[in-house]
Amino acid sequence: LFPAPFFCQNLMYNVEAMSSNKPFANIWKPYSTMPCGRARIILLGDSITQLSFNSNGGFGARLSDIYQRRADVFNRGYSGYNSEWILNMLQTNEGRLGIFGPPNDDGAVGSPPVDAVRLVTIFLGANDASDAELNARQHVPLKEYRTNLEKIVHITREWCPHSKILLITPPPVDHEARLKYQLDRYGDKATGKLERTLSLSGEYATAACETAVQVGVPCLNIWKKMQDADNSPGWHQYLSDGLHLSPKGNQFVGKMLEEFIFEHFPEISVIPCEFTGNFGTSGSRCSNMLQIGPWHDEVKNSRDSEPSNKRIKTSTENS
Repeated sequence: LFPAPFFCQNLMYNVEAMSSNKPFANIWKPYSTMPCGRARIILLGDSITQLSFNSNGGFGARLSDIYQRRADVFNRGYSGYNSEWILNMLQTNEGRLGIFGPPNDDGAVGSPPVDAVRLVTIFLGANDASDAELNARQHVPLKEYRTNLEKIVHITREWCPHSKILLITPPPVDHEARLKYQLDRYGDKATGKLERTLSLSGEYATAACETAVQVGVPCLNIWKKMQDADNSPGWHQYLSDGLHLSPKGNQFVGKMLEEFIFEHFPEISVIPCEFTGNFGTSGSRCSNMLQIGPWHDEVKNSRDSEPSNKRIKTSTENS
C-alpha cells in the first residue's frame, strides 16, 4: 500500500524503536540497512503454473514453504498461453517488469542484491504441443517452440543476471482422461478427437531438453519422470483432466523441483531442520540465501544473559 521508500524508512525506524533497550541492536544491523524486499523466485509458465498455488498442495505453494523468510515466490503463470505469447510479453518493457519486477543493473558483479531474482523456472509447452489442426490457435510448430525457449532464456539472463534458470518440460497426456474431459464439458458437442496426445507432448519435451543443453541450463523432464515413477496406480494419477496436474501431480512436481534444485543449484537449496523437518527455523540452512530478520532464538532479549542459540536448544526453540 505504501511506496517502497516509505516502507523501508518506517521499517528501519521501527527496528530502532524496538531496539530501545538494545536487545536487537547488533543482530538487526545487517537487515535494517539492506534494501526493501527479499530475494525473488519467478515461476513462469501457462495454466499449470498458474494453478500451482492452489490450496491442495500446489508445487508453487511448496516452493513458497521451502523458501519462507528467504525468498518471495511469484506466480507468473498465464492460463492458455504458449511460448510465443510469453515471448511477446517479454519483448516489451512492461511485460518484463510485470513478470520479473525491476531489473538488477549492477552487471552481475559481486554478491547479488538482497532483492535480486535468484531462480526462474520456465514451464512451457503443454499448449504449444496442441494438434496443429484441432487446436491451431494455441499450437506452436516445434522449431518455433525451440527458438522461443532460447529467446526467453536469453531475455531472462539479461534482465535477471544473478538468477539460476531451469526449464521444465510439458507433462505427459492421458488420452482417456482427455476424452472424458471433453464429454464432461461439451456433452453431445464433444468431437471425440484428441487435441493433445502423449506422442506430441513427448516431442516437445524432447525439444525442451535439447534446447536446455544448447543454452546451458538444466531441464526437469517431468514427461519422462512421471511415466517412470513406480507408483500404483501409475502416472495417470498425476493428472486431473489428462493434462493439468492433480493434487498428487502437484506434490510430485514439487518434490522433483526440490530435489532438482538441490542437485543443480545447491547454493540456493534450503536444507530443512534435521529435528523438525521445517524450512523456516534456525535449524534450517541455505548457504547463499539468508533469511530476512533473525530467527527468534537468535534474538538477545533484554532479560537474557545471552542469545538463546548459545544455549542448549530445545524442540520449542526450533519452532
